[in-house]
Amino acid sequence: MSAGPTSSLVQRNGLAASADELSPLAFAGYAHFTAMQVRASKVRGLDLHLARLRYASIEMFGKALPDDQLRTHLRTALAASPADHSLMATVYSPAGEFAVAGPDVGLDMLIRTGPAASGPKGPLALLTVEHERTLPTVKHVGEVGKTYFLRQAVARGFDDAAFVDRQGRLSEASIWNLAFWDGNAVVWPEAEMLAGTTMGIIRRQLARLGIAERTQEIRPADLAGLAGVVMNSWTPGIAISRIDATPLRDPQAFLALLHRAYETEPLVSP
Repeated sequence: MSAGPTSSLVQRNGLAASADELSPLAFAGYAHFTAMQVRASKVRGLDLHLARLRYASIEMFGKALPDDQLRTHLRTALAASPADHSLMATVYSPAGEFAVAGPDVGLDMLIRTGPAASGPKGPLALLTVEHERTLPTVKHVGEVGKTYFLRQAVARGFDDAAFVDRQGRLSEASIWNLAFWDGNAVVWPEAEMLAGTTMGIIRRQLARLGIAERTQEIRPADLAGLAGVVMNSWTPGIAISRIDATPLRDPQAFLALLHRAYETEPLVSP
């Protein structure tokens, strides 16, 4: 009798990962990943996840695993998991970090699954901190700053941290993209940041729905009169109540718009 789906698993290149295979990764921090919510064994924005892995691999390793191979590993994990779950797919080089991998060293893919998630209920109060991520357009591991500033914000009575670059512009939050609403259009921060897959889904569905949007520099002094949310692979929107001492507008209509746009995106199989 075959085993049924498990609530969590770890696979390396489509096979159950052993402790010997995982132990070097526990002490390394040179890898990149994408995170997704699987529903009914399908994924929204699969093309965006594949593009993210391809881009980051070329940026970090100078090569990338073929999309067909990535999809095969994803299908293997989905087949062994419940219909609804969270999935994280990490790409790394067995050469590890603090070393230069030769041209013959390939790439491996590690997949971890766990219970389905939807993020905190909110609304969230965010504390701004000056921080610029290394390789900001890559979703990579080993980012101590995210957790450090999150904990610093909580210690000061906030829920999370929002990053401001050296030019004073809002960019992103610890594990979130930021999005704002001025009453007529969605406003995205203009700064170096990671463009999330959920952000990509929202942007293309807003275009299909005919909703106005724009990208512009946003500084803390520009927040008055705006509604704001955070979004990531968990959810297309959680309300922001305030950033520092500045209260933001009620975002309920904005949240409804974002969730409608997100749900318009079809679920697809790898």
